[in-house]
Amino acid sequence: MENQLLGLHHITAIAGDAKRNYDFYTQILGLRLVKKTVNFDDPHTYHFYYGDRVGTPGTILTFFPWGNIQTGRRGTRQATEIGYSVPSNSLEFWLKRLEEKNVTYNKISEKFGERYLTFLDPDGLKFELVESKTPDDRLPWETAEVKAEHATRGFHSVTITTSKLQPTADVLTNLFGYRLLESNVNRYRFVTDTVKNANIVDVVEVPGEAVGHVAGGSVHHVAFRVKDDKVLMEIRDKIVGAGLHITEKVDRNYFYSLYFREPGGVLFEIATDNPGFAIDETIEELGSDLKLPSQYEVRRNEILTYLPQL
Repeated sequence: MENQLLGLHHITAIAGDAKRNYDFYTQILGLRLVKKTVNFDDPHTYHFYYGDRVGTPGTILTFFPWGNIQTGRRGTRQATEIGYSVPSNSLEFWLKRLEEKNVTYNKISEKFGERYLTFLDPDGLKFELVESKTPDDRLPWETAEVKAEHATRGFHSVTITTSKLQPTADVLTNLFGYRLLESNVNRYRFVTDTVKNANIVDVVEVPGEAVGHVAGGSVHHVAFRVKDDKVLMEIRDKIVGAGLHITEKVDRNYFYSLYFREPGGVLFEIATDNPGFAIDETIEELGSDLKLPSQYEVRRNEILTYLPQL
């Protein structure tokens, strides 16, 4: 697995109200708030990280809750759906739960031989709970209402919508080491064999569909996982060699990152496993305190006056 991508690392999206977002993901979906920090470029805005008990790469969903931001619109040049892996025979539990919590959802359906349940979060972000064909032994985070037999395990997949398949497919296969597993009508499923879970990217080709608008309820970027800084920079060389513009290495405190926009228009990130989320909190304390990037620590009192109460 040297010099290879290891599936999904995290997915970052945009939300509106911070408390509504926090309540939905911790209480209704039963995720753990792994890290509570601020946007590196906008310290008056939270950056929430939700995941499993220890913040395992491939389970991390992050949000920038930007208050009264306008609602986005799904379309091309976007990541449009996020898939979570759930245990077999758990969708009926989730359907009942979503209905009780007044969450917008669709009936249980099936694709590529897997049952799934679609729902929208309070900002309109689209999700699928998927009973994966691949055994998923990742340890879940349990809450009083969502126990292990039903709890999400982490990402199953992410879906990209594009007007033209091939340029995005070339990045996934030639640069990232994915392969086309199967297709159905205009949906193409790409997988990497370097990991068992969080290893699927679906690409939906819709020529002529309008370009989406990234705002509230939209995916901001999709981050793929690598082992460490050394592999990160080797992957960077491959991307530069392919003629794509990519950033220099960025320190995000809990991982190191590179960013580039794939030809279909979606912002991709490559992120390392190191140093991880336990660098400034113990596993037991994860998400309990506001953690600020070092450059903002001197402004803590000012920043606290701007951040919404949770």
